[in-house]
Amino acid sequence: MDVKKIEFNQRNNTTGKLTFLEAKRDIPFEIKRIYYVYDVAKGERRGFHAHKELEQYLICIHGGCTILLDDGLEKENVLLNNPSEGLYVGPGTWREMYGFSEGAVLLVLASEYYDEADYIRDYSQFKRYITDKEA
Repeated sequence: MDVKKIEFNQRNNTTGKLTFLEAKRDIPFEIKRIYYVYDVAKGERRGFHAHKELEQYLICIHGGCTILLDDGLEKENVLLNNPSEGLYVGPGTWREMYGFSEGAVLLVLASEYYDEADYIRDYSQFKRYITDKEA
């Protein structure tokens, strides 16, 4: 599975904390799109898709949520609840986001502009895509 959780650069002093990340240094791709998910109703799930080419970094900058990752062979749940950590999610990984705490904000850095053709939104099509890709 092409996923990796990393801790970003952090500076701390008596006045607070500052976390920073830089494209092409901390993020292995040029950032072409930034969006964030927030005000998710209690018990709701988001995502339910994979990407053919897109790379992403997911950062829960406030509160917490859990990311279900699935590469077609194995599944993994990753808790994001530290604004100085990011989760890299590569192409061909199904993702679902759930368990959002009240006030959670999930920031996403994406390698490409929005392109609906890059999305796989049906899980059975995702499984076929993975099988065909491995053949």
